[in-house]
Amino acid sequence: MKNRWLPLVLAALVLAGCPLPNHRLALRIRDDVPETHEGLSLAWYQTVGVELEPGNKVELVHNGHVFDVLEQEIRAARSSIHILVYIWRPGEPSERLVKALRERHPGVACRVLVDPLGSIRFQDDVGPQLVAAGCEVRIFRPLQGTISTLNLKRFQARLHRKLAVRDGVSGLTGGWGIWKSWEGNGRKPDEWRDANIWVQGPAVRGIQLAFAQNWQEAGGGMLPADAFPESIPEAGGARAGFVTHTGAPVLTNAERMTLLAIASAKKRLWIANSYFIPTGAIQDMLIAKAKAGVDVRVLTPGRHHDIPPVHEGQRATYARLLENGVRIWEYEVSMMHSKTLLVDDRLSMVGSTNMDPLALNAEEGSLVVDDETLAAGMAKDFEEDMSHSVEIRWDSWRRRGLFKRLSERVTVLFGRYL
Repeated sequence: MKNRWLPLVLAALVLAGCPLPNHRLALRIRDDVPETHEGLSLAWYQTVGVELEPGNKVELVHNGHVFDVLEQEIRAARSSIHILVYIWRPGEPSERLVKALRERHPGVACRVLVDPLGSIRFQDDVGPQLVAAGCEVRIFRPLQGTISTLNLKRFQARLHRKLAVRDGVSGLTGGWGIWKSWEGNGRKPDEWRDANIWVQGPAVRGIQLAFAQNWQEAGGGMLPADAFPESIPEAGGARAGFVTHTGAPVLTNAERMTLLAIASAKKRLWIANSYFIPTGAIQDMLIAKAKAGVDVRVLTPGRHHDIPPVHEGQRATYARLLENGVRIWEYEVSMMHSKTLLVDDRLSMVGSTNMDPLALNAEEGSLVVDDETLAAGMAKDFEEDMSHSVEIRWDSWRRRGLFKRLSERVTVLFGRYL
């Protein structure tokens, strides 16, 4: 059978009710993941190449508070401030941060890297202001020539990470962007609900490394030695590591990371994800955990989704999950943009990593934390978000109409082959 017929055949299978391709050799982690701190760290190291280092202080940063933290980091910087973001657009949050950068301490190097697809009007408005403030500004994988040459893969391979690093000793990551949508408290339609995390300690070195690698690709030079302090003092009791992901033809670190986190769950597995279209392998493991008695819950965006076709695509995954014991909620009061995962009472994950096909081609990153205090805070926030959500129940979901079923499946098929 010639390859050009494959999408048509798959479309017929999907419309007939068959699931999306789920190769029998796709990675599934079936081993029992160790529960000791050292054993868990070793599992992460041999799966994604990142250890969970001790000595970190971590704090959750929600919604509009992210701009308070960013401004504090800018004003506290003594040697460097590095900002890497997918969305930076003109408006009040931008003006506030540009002002802080303009007023930063003398001699502090400022480097800013943005993605052109998400940062509308940045090059005409914000960029010149930053240059005038003495910042070095670069654009990641410019779009010029990408569309004209129909290089769709390069067009999709965007910089979706969100990072800020101060002096190589503290950092911020999560789902944030510099725009009006991240103002407020996530309880109104025009104020997105998002989760971020600030960290101080040895784990920051991994965040700085991610910035340095993207900075080099964008034409920037090597960062100076003071961006990577030889020793970063311990700041707290949390073990943490920053896991980066980039596009790959078969298996990405994003999938490895997600599968390992799921495999670690013994009692509880709570996921909040803004673009939830999991692979067949991830669905298999979620179902296996639910059948093993793990409390598996998924929180997704509801009626305020910023990309309606993706909302339809995520709903195409509901039936199989609901039928097999996975519980699903949709956030009802605004766009839920968080990308978090909570395992049992210790392991947390916060970052930019979505669970949709496009995320597999993007530059992503998440901070993985082994800490009971942070996990308790994550659980409290998840429960609060569920109080503003509606649970999707299998007994009613199974009765939805044929047209809805077809639109969901066509949407997820389109995303698979985009």
